[in-house]
Amino acid sequence: MSKPVILITGASQGIGAAIAKVFAREMPGVRLALVSRNAKALAAVQRACVKLGAVAEVFICDAADEKAVEAMAAAVTKRFKAVDVLINNAGVFVAAPFLETKVADFDRIVAANLRSAFLVSRAFVPAMVKRKSGDVFFMSSIAGLEAYPNSTAYCAAKFGVTGLAKVLRVETRDHGVRVCCVHPGATWSPSWSSSGVKAERIMPAEDVARAFFDVYRLGRNTVVEEIVLRPQLGDL
Repeated sequence: MSKPVILITGASQGIGAAIAKVFAREMPGVRLALVSRNAKALAAVQRACVKLGAVAEVFICDAADEKAVEAMAAAVTKRFKAVDVLINNAGVFVAAPFLETKVADFDRIVAANLRSAFLVSRAFVPAMVKRKSGDVFFMSSIAGLEAYPNSTAYCAAKFGVTGLAKVLRVETRDHGVRVCCVHPGATWSPSWSSSGVKAERIMPAEDVARAFFDVYRLGRNTVVEEIVLRPQLGDL
């Protein structure tokens, strides 16, 4: 396989970091554009990926900020020219029922999960359409398919991500661009470390990351439009 450029937002921890490491390990020489706000954690992921054989560069960016995304896209294009695979993984989760959800929290969660995916996709998809080649992944969630209590803003954001992915798939499928929306259930990240939930009730981030790589490896005439991943013992 050729050595594509893979851009991953939210790459500093959790599933994003795991995706970067899977591509680095399975495709030596792959070029990774690692995007996050957390410079220190992102640098650690970069070092791990380089050790695994990848070419990895760090781009510090708030993916929900329009100007920051424009600057990041310019820097990525200058360094790598074209992005072959875009993985919209940036996002946050804050639990709160509808009646206790503050407007500022709603706006922040929707921006981090949905606005970020729109802005970053808008920055890189036009070039894919022009080249008639590219892959775009959206990190949605089971919460983007089903209503979860105490997750008002998060469900609203992830339902939006699911819809955005569907629209982009319809609009770009005749231009050589494959769009996949991934819906994981409970997946390990640092936020689970103090939850008290047993490890067997949570999927390893590496398993979810592997799904991205396996979907990407399929022939260009095949697209996985959506994929649902749940813990074997069921939802929490």
